[in-house]
Amino acid sequence: MTLDLPLIFAVLMGIAVLAYVVLDGYDLGVGMLMPAADAREQDVMVSSIGPFWDANETWLVLGVGLLLVAFPAAHGVVLTALYLPVVVMLIGLMLRGVAFELRVKAEGWHRELWNWLFWFGSFVASLAQGLMLGAYITGFEPGFGYLLFSLVVAGGVCGGYVMLGATWLIWRTEGALQRKAIGWTRWGLLWVALGVALVSLATPLASETVRDKWFDFPRTLGLMLLPLASAAAWLWVWRASGRIRKAGAVPDWAPFAGAVAIYVLAFLGLAYSLFPYVVMDRITIWEAAAHPSSLKVVLIGVVIVLPFILGWTVFVYRVFRHARTPCPVLTSLRAGSRLSGLWPYYLPKGARRERDQWQRHRGPDKT
Repeated sequence: MTLDLPLIFAVLMGIAVLAYVVLDGYDLGVGMLMPAADAREQDVMVSSIGPFWDANETWLVLGVGLLLVAFPAAHGVVLTALYLPVVVMLIGLMLRGVAFELRVKAEGWHRELWNWLFWFGSFVASLAQGLMLGAYITGFEPGFGYLLFSLVVAGGVCGGYVMLGATWLIWRTEGALQRKAIGWTRWGLLWVALGVALVSLATPLASETVRDKWFDFPRTLGLMLLPLASAAAWLWVWRASGRIRKAGAVPDWAPFAGAVAIYVLAFLGLAYSLFPYVVMDRITIWEAAAHPSSLKVVLIGVVIVLPFILGWTVFVYRVFRHARTPCPVLTSLRAGSRLSGLWPYYLPKGARRERDQWQRHRGPDKT
């Protein structure tokens, strides 16, 4: 049996892109929510994504790497058309990476500056990704109307990441910050509805092929289950986030799971619309693919590397799977000394009793 290597690499690239959007999407969303929180809440927000964000960005490297080595013809077209937004995205990602590391060591107004730069880097990276999505689904067509459309899609992507980040905070935090995250979730849901609606309308208008795939009734009637499932997931997140206030009504992770479901369903719909093209109505995956001998060598590398990426991701999420509250011992140590580079470690929710007993024994925090 002969393997369809271009199809295999297209699936692998799609999985990598989806994993990046979902996993790095929530920590980009947390970064964009920073200005809406006070100083203590900002520490909790950053620490909630601290163990994960490096592993999350690995999927972006994998996805772009597969595009480069497996589909070189498409890589040239896509990266040429998206050169400026790609550069802007990389600048944003580098800026937020630097700010993430240095905000822990900074004090006073310097810390506030790095918080704002962390927000700015997160926003710029998200906006650039939205611009790339808008340009990609319209086939890189020039013109003011297409640019305006891409800007609106970019707003939808930013709002979608905010929704992911807010639902993550519902799961990983408690108290006043969790209540704030519920409001942020519903605001992000409205932007998600706008973004998904625009993409769903634009792709059939931009491509006759996509239009025939979705609206050739009654043959395509079964496909309507996909948008219906997306709408159901949207309503589930809206209702679940509202019921979090009632203790035990729904688990804290339920809104985040619903948000991930929205992204997975939207991605499946977009993948169905685009397939088999890697550039809309211009280059198929087979036309863009590298020589089969090159693909075989690359596939061996992917088979070796991918289990390590998956294993590390699963390991990190398993180790830090519990929601966190600040550990007063290490927080006090950091605040009361010059060891400001210490990681703001967190304790599981179940350790609240021990934390409170320690606080009573220690007395009021004079820092």
